Amino acid sequence: MQPSKDHPRSTHEVRSSLYEHVREGYSDKPDLDMRLVCEETDKVIANVETRKGDLRGADVREIVYVWQQLEAVRKEISHLEKQKKVISHRVRALVVIAPYFVQIPEFKEATKEGREIRHRLSQLYPRESELEEEHYGRALRLPNTTHPDVPIGDESQARVVELVGQKPEFDFKPRGHLEIGEELGLIRQRRLAHVSGHRSYYLRGVGARLQSALQNFALETLQQRVCKIPFTLPPYLCLPLSYIQEGCGMQPHAHRSQVYSLDPACFPDLNLAGTGEVGIAGYFMDHAVNWKDLPVRSVCSSTCYRAETDTGRETWGLYRVHHFNKVEMFGVTADETGEESSQMLEEFLSLQKEIFSSLELHYRVLDMPTQELGRPAHRKYDIEAWMPGRDSYGEISSGSNCTDYQSRRLNILYEGEDGSLHYAHTVNATACAIPRTIIAILETHQTKEGTVLVPPALQPFLGLEVIEKPKYIPLKYIGPNQPNRMPRPVPKPR
Repeated sequence: MQPSKDHPRSTHEVRSSLYEHVREGYSDKPDLDMRLVCEETDKVIANVETRKGDLRGADVREIVYVWQQLEAVRKEISHLEKQKKVISHRVRALVVIAPYFVQIPEFKEATKEGREIRHRLSQLYPRESELEEEHYGRALRLPNTTHPDVPIGDESQARVVELVGQKPEFDFKPRGHLEIGEELGLIRQRRLAHVSGHRSYYLRGVGARLQSALQNFALETLQQRVCKIPFTLPPYLCLPLSYIQEGCGMQPHAHRSQVYSLDPACFPDLNLAGTGEVGIAGYFMDHAVNWKDLPVRSVCSSTCYRAETDTGRETWGLYRVHHFNKVEMFGVTADETGEESSQMLEEFLSLQKEIFSSLELHYRVLDMPTQELGRPAHRKYDIEAWMPGRDSYGEISSGSNCTDYQSRRLNILYEGEDGSLHYAHTVNATACAIPRTIIAILETHQTKEGTVLVPPALQPFLGLEVIEKPKYIPLKYIGPNQPNRMPRPVPKPR
């Protein structure tokens, strides 16, 4: 297969950090399912066209074309290397049986043929490396397959799977979380340019305790389930090398405005993690799970970092911020029946629902459409809580079945009952994104008196039944850019 004449092959410029990591010998090569891409190219193209991103049908055909070239070169190399071994055996045999082997025509013919093979191999080896790099640079951009029940289209096509709880009713106009948080001394977000810039925030007093309470409440809920979930703290402060992000289906080089990177002169390709999922996936990378331990369920608590520099949405408040804490679930399943990972996604969804129902929130579960899946998800559920101050639903959680998409890239395997190795399936889901859950709690449980009622399930972790206005006097701003600035202090006489 060759690219369409209307879409000539473009110059390969896509860098793959994952391939560079592999080339240095740190990991095995990703094992992408190219059989599916080559045999069902039209189906793959149709899937690509429904996803969001810059990949199109012509790109898929280029991926197939490069792969076929690579396979042809590898086949020729394999054939020549076998011939080379045969000739070496012939030459060694002649050296043993003939004292004047140099003068034998058969020896001369064999050595000539050997030189020709070595010359041809010297041309093919660099070509193989070149095509292999191009193959991974292109093919790693392919999205996962799509579950047949997933709606096609943009976010407007999301299908409501379930509505849980009732919208709160107020006999007053509900306020937004930032207004509530500032009045109760929980949140400070204004005048922080001198500290950390826009989209940053302080959680103070009960606000800080509320973050810890939500985190501990979510972890306790997960740990108390019949299926125990091991707790993991990933190295999230400088996580991860971008090859792990790429292996998870995230493209750090394609979305620099969403990623915090450390100084490349000191730490090349080292970024701050945008989600705990990447750290847990890195934990399983290049490892096989024992059959008797399947399925594996992990939970991690981490700080996530998002640059958010290319969006003007939600410029104030906690909904879209540079850093936030999150409790994340990650699962590794077998792929014997094809249903194991789908069942785990449903299990994770039930855990999410238990957490948010216990917090007495009204929310809806959405089956997300193709353009909202991202590259790794085969199917994705979002949970959106009703936020009265916004007068709309807002996403507070999501969960994705990534099937073998991540495991083929990161070499996450499992041992079958007979000891054979197979690619695992991975599933991830947010148990509690702290700031957005705080939004939903403050706005849902606010009162006319200006207080916030703490959901009973959270009270043991927070130690309060009601969040009230603090008795201390908030700080008073005395800096520049104010209409009635206070006079500067007069020095005391010595």
